[in-house]
Amino acid sequence: HVQLVESGGGLVQTGGSLTLSCIPHGVTFPGRFVVWFRQRPGEEREGVACISSGGINMQYADFVMGRFTISRDGDNSAFYLQMNDLKPDDTAVYYCATHTHWGKWAQPLLAEYWGRGTQVTVS
Repeated sequence: HVQLVESGGGLVQTGGSLTLSCIPHGVTFPGRFVVWFRQRPGEEREGVACISSGGINMQYADFVMGRFTISRDGDNSAFYLQMNDLKPDDTAVYYCATHTHWGKWAQPLLAEYWGRGTQVTVS
């Protein structure tokens, strides 16, 4: 039984920081990787960042480049999204998901398993 559990969301002021966590349960990692997606109010779900299962390769959406950092524990027991210099436009529900298409990592329709999300609100 696969489960992804996000935590760490909350209310923060513009310019502030938050770190989101994603704990995977029942996921086997060779051949798949983790993506952080977000869904802003009234918008489509969009890819934010991804990290390979070996932790060496990452990709970021242009709109978070230089502000957000994705990382993981060495044994893939937890994944993180460090978010700095947050803006009101970053207000969204943030989800972690597993994925197998590295070249199309930002496409949510290709993701496998999803967490329930954690709300981030930037005032």
